Amino acid sequence: MAFYLAFKEVWRNRGRFFLFSLVIGLITTLVLFIAGLAQGLSNANKEYLSKLDAELIVFQDKVQLSSSASQIGKSTFNNIRRVEGVANIGSIGLSSASVFSAKNGEDVDISLIGVEPLSPGMPDILSGSTLRLDNENAVVIDQNFARESGYGVGDTIRIKSLQGKDYKYYQVRIIGLTDGQEYLYRPSVFIPYLTWDKVRPQPSASVNRSEFTTNIIAIKVADGYKPDDVAQQISSQVPNLEVVDKESAITAIPGYLVQQQTLNTQQLFTLLIGVLVIGGFFQIQMLQKVPLIGVLKAIGTPNRTVAMAVVSQIILVSTFGVLMGGLFTFLLSIGIPDSVPIILSGNSVAIALLALLAIGPLGGLVSVRLAVSVEPLTALGLSS
Repeated sequence: MAFYLAFKEVWRNRGRFFLFSLVIGLITTLVLFIAGLAQGLSNANKEYLSKLDAELIVFQDKVQLSSSASQIGKSTFNNIRRVEGVANIGSIGLSSASVFSAKNGEDVDISLIGVEPLSPGMPDILSGSTLRLDNENAVVIDQNFARESGYGVGDTIRIKSLQGKDYKYYQVRIIGLTDGQEYLYRPSVFIPYLTWDKVRPQPSASVNRSEFTTNIIAIKVADGYKPDDVAQQISSQVPNLEVVDKESAITAIPGYLVQQQTLNTQQLFTLLIGVLVIGGFFQIQMLQKVPLIGVLKAIGTPNRTVAMAVVSQIILVSTFGVLMGGLFTFLLSIGIPDSVPIILSGNSVAIALLALLAIGPLGGLVSVRLAVSVEPLTALGLSS
């Protein structure tokens, strides 16, 4: 009976309720868009670190987990390897450069990542072959760069790098493709570490260093050992190092937390606006039909049925609006260019949709309370 009353009213006033469902759909689109943008920007910033085949990351101490400031000498590598629980380690060098794009004729900014072949830090290969020699002039590129630049396995590219005051070009051959590995909003190009040390931007064209250094070290923990215990062992046995898990390294990326908190706050305020809009609409609706509710109660309709009818109406209209907004967001995501970092993952979309479905009944609680408090005689103007 309650659902029947709700549906009949919606159907008789379908134009009005459709427009309101359209408003809910637009709110849904905005929430999903912000959620997708938050996920996309997060991935573009941290994708490489989040997919790193290692449980721990080592930084130089007193640099606030800054990968660019961290400089770890080669002499510490063997000390780390000797720590119980360390299965394998790999040097990782992080810098930026650019490569000429064969697709659009412009330079593409890249994250140039130096890795040790067959060591932690080197991603899995989708096609082609992996890096095998420490000093070969070969690179593995991620699929984002391949798509953006038009290059593939077997092609030769020139890396443009600032050496002192002048730009220099280094010719390398693409031998493999990996999945999305973006870092600091740029697609990644993986190069053997010794070659990276020569190619990376440097303040002087000829830099003499007394010791080989790396930015960070990825550590693969041996089976049967807890990463936290191994991290404590490394910190106690090897001086001047700070050992953290991947999540801590990701949150230390400059601007990462601020960006995510800003987008999450926007999403929260959008949901709050949705609650207020839905609550205001149904309260106005309820004030307009107080006499009708009075008639229903006068003929014996219990408060429970009236309340269920109001809730059913709210759920019906809200669900239709959310579904409409979800469909519109899906169609919008198809037409958005690849340069816009929006990722509609299953988890984030599901959470956003459940939140949007929940705000309907939440926003309509005032309307339900108003409906059950209607006095039949007062509503009909018969009270003395």
